[in-house]
Amino acid sequence: MTDAIPLVRFALRLFSAASVAACLALGLITLYSSGVGLIDPKLHRAIGFALALIIAVAVSQTRRADQGISTQLYLAIDAALVVAGLWSIWSFLFVQTEMETALYDVTTKDALPALAGLVVLLELCRRLWGWGLFAVGTFGVLYLLFGQDLPGIMAHSGFSLKEVAEALWYNTNKGVFGSITNIVLSTVFIFIIFGVLLEGTGAGDTLLKFAFLATRRTRGGPAHAAILASSLFGTMSGSTVANIVGTGTFTIPMIKKRGFSPTFAAGIEATASSGGQIMPPIMGAAALVMADLTGVGYLNIIIAALFPALFYYFSLFSAVTVEARRQGIEVQEMTVDDHITRTDMINSVLFAGPILVVIGSLLFGLSTSAAGFYAVVALLGLSVINPEVRGDPSRIWRSFLKGAEAGATLLIAIAAIGILVGSLDSTGLGLKLANIIASIRGESLFSALLVAMAGALILGMGMPTLPAYLIIILVMGPAIQALGVSMLTAHMFVFYYGVASSLTPPVAIAAYAAAPIARANPLMTAFMSFRLGMAKFIIPFVFAFYPTILIVEEFSLLPFLWIVARTCFCIWLFSSALSGFDRRKLSVPEIVVRFVTAFACLVTEPMFHLPAVALGLALIAFDVRAGRSAATKTEATQ
Repeated sequence: MTDAIPLVRFALRLFSAASVAACLALGLITLYSSGVGLIDPKLHRAIGFALALIIAVAVSQTRRADQGISTQLYLAIDAALVVAGLWSIWSFLFVQTEMETALYDVTTKDALPALAGLVVLLELCRRLWGWGLFAVGTFGVLYLLFGQDLPGIMAHSGFSLKEVAEALWYNTNKGVFGSITNIVLSTVFIFIIFGVLLEGTGAGDTLLKFAFLATRRTRGGPAHAAILASSLFGTMSGSTVANIVGTGTFTIPMIKKRGFSPTFAAGIEATASSGGQIMPPIMGAAALVMADLTGVGYLNIIIAALFPALFYYFSLFSAVTVEARRQGIEVQEMTVDDHITRTDMINSVLFAGPILVVIGSLLFGLSTSAAGFYAVVALLGLSVINPEVRGDPSRIWRSFLKGAEAGATLLIAIAAIGILVGSLDSTGLGLKLANIIASIRGESLFSALLVAMAGALILGMGMPTLPAYLIIILVMGPAIQALGVSMLTAHMFVFYYGVASSLTPPVAIAAYAAAPIARANPLMTAFMSFRLGMAKFIIPFVFAFYPTILIVEEFSLLPFLWIVARTCFCIWLFSSALSGFDRRKLSVPEIVVRFVTAFACLVTEPMFHLPAVALGLALIAFDVRAGRSAATKTEATQ
């Protein structure tokens, strides 16, 4: 056994070196395809998955080594996965080439490498992303193979091994190498690299300082700074967990120091970080995919997402303000370390410059991927202004490789989604489920959206935002659009619940990532995040019933201003009711009335929302008067 240890170490080093080379190649291919010239789609997808396969195996080995369980058996399995995976990818490339040059039909012989490839990718998906996505992909394969024996609407006409291979592997419209993979490789990858590079150049640290400066005169202080920083950093990083780690390690201790509980500190950071993906101008990977799936321009997606995102962050600011009042936390002076230095002012160009490049590129009509490419180029050029980068240029190299690695692991997750897409498309199960939802809802749009919300939260539970969004829109999208809701509104609706699923107990990924930093109970943090992010569950209903909020559809100025004012008012009533506090502690009847009034403010009929607004104003006025009276009595007794 001792003699085998050097062999294991050598094999691990070999895999690690191969992974670095694969990351470099994948990153360079991404830069080339985004800004220089297009690559043959079938070749791009094949090379992308081949490199991602090597990287994914190396990442899983690293995780295993951290647990101290690397053995010869595991290495042999890893080597077999790489060989089988590369063989199956070569088979895809060969069959696609034959189809382009001659009349070629997929044969039963071609099914063997296809099935091997499906097994390899699903196993890697299990290692990297857990059992949830693995179960999604496995369901897609098994349903095609054995679904003809299922009862009721689940039954289909049956598929042979050859037909399964053709639907899930040898197809450039659906399946593993389908259109979603093409979107990720051609558009999303460059922004993943951009987000990681942004963090590596030190832009995140400067962003935090500006956030503290902007919120220095608020009661929440660092809690408000965490919200602001996470919204800006999250829109660029596109990853909830990366956002929490990038900003939370600094903000959470500061929030606790201000007087907030550890659970609240972790909860507000998790909630703010998850919202970064709904915040323009970049919005992470899911918005890029949405633009391609809907055919709506990416610039229009950004515009449509703006006010719903502002509502969400207004709800977080409100929640922190109310909590600070409840705990008696007052405004505190900044420390010397919080002040903006000349270096910080110079470094601010690191995040302002690339974002302006992205927006400018889109306004000038360049493609989304080209905008990402020029943002990366601008960031690399500007990075030299940071003294820390000049002192350690290898930070850029490490960030570039880390970005390529993050993209590769995402591509493995997309493989499972591609399998589900191929299965749903081939069997028509998605349309059958849409019909069932339509029959459950009756004639009510509200009840249908409630059903869609519940299904979306369940389907997206425990998954990263992009896979969650794709699964939800595949299953729920047709049903929502059948209600007369536009395609963009339907996609935005499920996108919000894809993001919200990361805050929904019991599988609240964002809360579990933030809890250890705050040394808080993970489950209690999950419930706190759920409470703080409650507005995220309401906002999609607002723009479903009031599409004018999205601006790019059915926009009318006066109705727009009226629903914006009512939504903000609703959020304040809702936040104070959830905390049981406003200017003073609220009684149970007051809490109930605030909840009812908040929801009534959003009813479309004026005969309901006008009295609700009047009642809400009366509640606020009564609370202000009662709060002043209580303060006067307190002063008199002192």
